[in-house]
Parts: sequence; structure tokens; C-alpha cells
Amino acid sequence: MNKFEKRYHHSHEHDHDNCVSHHSLHSHDNENKEEKTLRVLLAHWVKHNKSHEESFKEWADKSKKMGKDDVANNIEKAIAYMEKANEMLVEAKKNI
Repeated sequence: MNKFEKRYHHSHEHDHDNCVSHHSLHSHDNENKEEKTLRVLLAHWVKHNKSHEESFKEWADKSKKMGKDDVANNIEKAIAYMEKANEMLVEAKKNI
């Protein structure tokens, strides 16, 4: 049996009297996998957001030099919101 078949199909017979425990094991495995995925995603999202921060700062500075102070202020606010979002994502990861 290949990896796909093992993961998505039962290859054994069993009576359904004990299905609660049998299916609970599968459910628990799935929760562990989803929890691991969530941890990875949270870290990825923070890193991704930070990767944009330098570009935002660069364009805020360029906007100021162009005399577009309102644009620069909005970009700077976006940076602050992104930093706050990152804090929230880090807290979310701590609470897993």
C-alpha cells in the first residue's frame, strides 16, 4: 500500500463497536497535524509581514520627498498596524 492509500484509506477490517476510540485516534492525529500547520503558518505570516516592512519604509521616505506627506503618513500607519498584527500573531502562537 502506498503512502496515499495508508493516509486516506483503511486497509483493515474492524467491527464498529469500538469505533469511537478508533476514530478518536484518527481525529487526534488530524488535530496534531493541523496544530503543527498552524504553528508554521503563524511564524510564516510574521516573517512575511516583516519582509514588506523595509519596502514600506522606503516608500514612505520617497513619498515624503515627493511632497506626498499624507501618503507617507498612511504608509507609516500601515507599518504600525502590521507591527501590531505581528504581535497578535506571536501571541496566537504562544496560545496554541
